[in-house]
Amino acid sequence: MGIELVHIGFNNIVVMNRVVAIASPTSAPTKRMVQEGRNKGMLIDLTNGRRTKAVLITDSGHIVQAALAPETIAGRLQASQLREITFGADENEG
Repeated sequence: MGIELVHIGFNNIVVMNRVVAIASPTSAPTKRMVQEGRNKGMLIDLTNGRRTKAVLITDSGHIVQAALAPETIAGRLQASQLREITFGADENEG
């Protein structure tokens, strides 16, 4: 499996292979994580000034804020994986 890139809005793309979790920004632990990321310089805000609807935690410790809902991001990842399986099978048949 190669690098999985997923568009998370406003021409921003995330390498999903590096994402450990996608969380809602409303819980207290997630809010603390975002604040710690901000303090350490590890916060990446990809919301373009919109309300944060998802927080992505990466294996490198970076915290990414996105304006798309976690369900939307997960759905795009699933659609991307389905396309890979479908088109990958077509390439191997020829």
